[in-house]
Amino acid sequence: MTNISIPKFPVVKQSLHLELKKRVQAYFDERGIQATGTPKLFTKAITMVVAFILVYLHLIIFTPIWYIAVFECIILGGLIAAIGFNVMHDGSHGSFSTNKWVNRFAASSISLLGANHFMWNMKHNMIHHSFTNVDGVDDDIEIGILMRMAPTQKKYKAHKFQHLYFWILYMLLYIFWIFFADYKKYFTQKIGNVPLKKMKMADHIEFWSVKVYHAAVFIVIPIYALGWLAWLVGFIITCVVAGFVLSIVFQLAHTVEHTEFPLADVDTNKLPDEFAAHQIKTTANFATKNKLVSWLVGGLNFQIEHHLFPKISHVHYPAISEIVRAICMEYQLQYIEYPTMRKAVVAHVRFLRDMGRG
Repeated sequence: MTNISIPKFPVVKQSLHLELKKRVQAYFDERGIQATGTPKLFTKAITMVVAFILVYLHLIIFTPIWYIAVFECIILGGLIAAIGFNVMHDGSHGSFSTNKWVNRFAASSISLLGANHFMWNMKHNMIHHSFTNVDGVDDDIEIGILMRMAPTQKKYKAHKFQHLYFWILYMLLYIFWIFFADYKKYFTQKIGNVPLKKMKMADHIEFWSVKVYHAAVFIVIPIYALGWLAWLVGFIITCVVAGFVLSIVFQLAHTVEHTEFPLADVDTNKLPDEFAAHQIKTTANFATKNKLVSWLVGGLNFQIEHHLFPKISHVHYPAISEIVRAICMEYQLQYIEYPTMRKAVVAHVRFLRDMGRG
């Protein structure tokens, strides 16, 4: 097992992170509200999960005509991503509810989608949120030889065209995640170069139970009910939609023009900025005025606020973003934001092109 030296954040006298937490906490105290989800979030979560189940059952039991089936597969793929954004994500950060068990239940909705919560928790919550855009640690920017996602990564000739072919790779994310990445982490006991924390017997049982469930619900039952070809077409459509939506939303948050990719000092192994400044410099917002986008992606278009306050539910991000923006101005930090999703996608494509050209 490869051992790596995990970088550290410097300790500073005037902590930006403490100032941010103080002002945001004052916002909640003044209004007498909790930082967790609201009844509207719970309603949205139930609606999305019920819709997922109903669309699946309609496809399997009623076998609609092909063009309706294709449409429903697209919707099913979108619901997979939406449940991940709106239910699982807040639950896994403990921000869905004030109740620990409700959070755990919401986080376990990742099982409904066929992914493993133990792996996600370590990859996303523990590694990505701590060491955002740090090459060699943040597994989200480690795509291997297929794409170059950081200035320090090796460049291959094919990368010259990555801004053209990335669409295809993003469509494959969900399939890759469910059928390869989870298993690789499980059997190597590593996420990238970072060793996994020890899995309990319950974690092993959960891992295999979810994989058996997913194979039964998404492969065996549909093939039995619909036939091989119909299942294959529907499965591919569902997976590529889910994969692309999941990929593009997360990539627009960190791999765009203007975001940074800090390196630790060789001698001290310390990163150049304290935690809060690091998160602000490596993260970008997009389409924050678009309420439909915010609703669908679970507030992940307010990615700066999410990385600074992952334990605050995304329903509060529009309000606290004004506080964060003001403090960024005080500390002379760039608050990276793209006004529309289209402009964020363009910034991502330009970033990929620049990385491909070296």
